[in-house]
Amino acid sequence: MLSILVLHGPNLNLLGNREPSVYGATTLDEINDSLMTLGKELGVSVEARQSNVEGELVTWIQQAPSNFQGLLFNPAAYTHTSIALRDAIVGVGLPMVEVHLSNIHGRESFRRQSYLASVSLGQISGFGPQSYALGLRALVHALDDKP
Repeated sequence: MLSILVLHGPNLNLLGNREPSVYGATTLDEINDSLMTLGKELGVSVEARQSNVEGELVTWIQQAPSNFQGLLFNPAAYTHTSIALRDAIVGVGLPMVEVHLSNIHGRESFRRQSYLASVSLGQISGFGPQSYALGLRALVHALDDKP
């Protein structure tokens, strides 16, 4: 059975309260619960983790190949700043799909740059919590198509 690691970056623990006009009213626990349910439907195991600490996310990425075949990642603000996360993803070589709740390309100019997009299988943004579901489906499809 495929195992997928879902990583949530900084401030996503505040979902449901943080700027609901931008990020919606869905909590991180609700997103994780829906991903677990979808994972079961797709026949994959899903483990979700959140951290506000860049180094912790890097460590989880580095450890991922021993237990996971793919990453679903919302790096949040680190999308626009972290070469360390990009290098960790390249270093482990796991397929990764980048997701965002809001449309980062329709927001402030500094949010339009992603250090992770070029090392991702793809990027899904702007669909609220559905971005995660779409990303998980895309990742599982890509992994199922691997020889």
